[in-house]
Amino acid sequence: MLPERTDVLVVGAGPTGLTAALTLARRGVEVTLIEQRETPPVTSRAAVVHAYTLELLDRLGAGAPLVARGLPSVRFSIRDRDHVLFTLPFDRLPSRHPYALMVSQSVTEEVLTERLADAGVPVLRPYRLTGLRHDGDGAVAWFDGGASVRARWVIGADGLRSTVRELAGIPFTGPADSAESFVLADVRVDSTLPRDGASVFLARSGPLVWAPLPDGRVRLVATVADPPAEPDADYLQRLLDERGPARRPDRIREVLWSSRFRLHRQLAETFRRGPVLLAGDSGHAHSPAGGQGMNLGISDAVDLGETLADVRAGGPDRLLDEYAARRRPLAHEVSDFADRLTRLATAPPALRPARDLLLRLFAVLPPARHRIALRLSGLHQRPAAEGSNVALSDAVPGAVPGRRTGR
Repeated sequence: MLPERTDVLVVGAGPTGLTAALTLARRGVEVTLIEQRETPPVTSRAAVVHAYTLELLDRLGAGAPLVARGLPSVRFSIRDRDHVLFTLPFDRLPSRHPYALMVSQSVTEEVLTERLADAGVPVLRPYRLTGLRHDGDGAVAWFDGGASVRARWVIGADGLRSTVRELAGIPFTGPADSAESFVLADVRVDSTLPRDGASVFLARSGPLVWAPLPDGRVRLVATVADPPAEPDADYLQRLLDERGPARRPDRIREVLWSSRFRLHRQLAETFRRGPVLLAGDSGHAHSPAGGQGMNLGISDAVDLGETLADVRAGGPDRLLDEYAARRRPLAHEVSDFADRLTRLATAPPALRPARDLLLRLFAVLPPARHRIALRLSGLHQRPAAEGSNVALSDAVPGAVPGRRTGR
């Protein structure tokens, strides 16, 4: 049952909303978390948790249980069929987690939900937000059925089609031609590819990501022009045959689930409007290249949760403006970085020889590989890493330089 009042109302119980609520609860802030879906999803898009994200989750007591359920990936390889063009090592990252953790988003949500329950905060569902009004004392949120909640602050963590963002009147804009179509599937395959690292295959028809998951599963992600609603084994096998290993091709044994989605590169005009604050996909959407989306959302959530707790404890209101000023430029940077990775992967035929030469050059330059590994891992956000902070333009030509965002 919904309370009449709360300090912080979090709308959306995905990884971002769960993390924000957990951060607040552990700081002693009264928080209410609502979700419109009746049950948690059993399928998910995100499949990697990077090193910096794991460090943040360690602070919330969620890192160790998540690592126990995931599969460490110590390298990321870029391939042209059977030829490895570039390998990015994670095992030398300056972190207690020198790897990328391969784990389904649904498992990440389960772990966060368990930690949140330990903190005494349930996920209230299903409640669909229908109205939002803010005034000098905070905000009032209405839900289907007529129930309402007055909150001092509202966090919109309700995803790409955020109702909170729309009701707050915050524009969400991006390039008109930015939509991309993807196939997404978890499968079981007979494969000779190593399971201690993920790979992306560059092909004329588009890139294909091959990422191992626990329990012998493999996550496949591919850009395609017009995918079916639920790609079957034959469709996915054709993608592997066209883009994957050639000499010893993979063979799909079982499709556990599959889907398609379209993603637009968009960014909220502001991450704050009065008592309404945005985090995660509510504030930014971009290419899935590099597995940055969920990780950035969790980082947003910890930052926002800590900032709200500081204000609740007597800190100045301007701290919330500073949160918005930190996170929006970072989201823009990550979007640019993911776009650059996508353009590298989908270079037209005339530019592919130059691209492949560039990748081979990076492969023999350890400092360049280390910079990119730091950037992908998110460790460039950590204040302790400031001395070795990544200049993104040094790692990927033409990208936006990294910014310090840790608190």
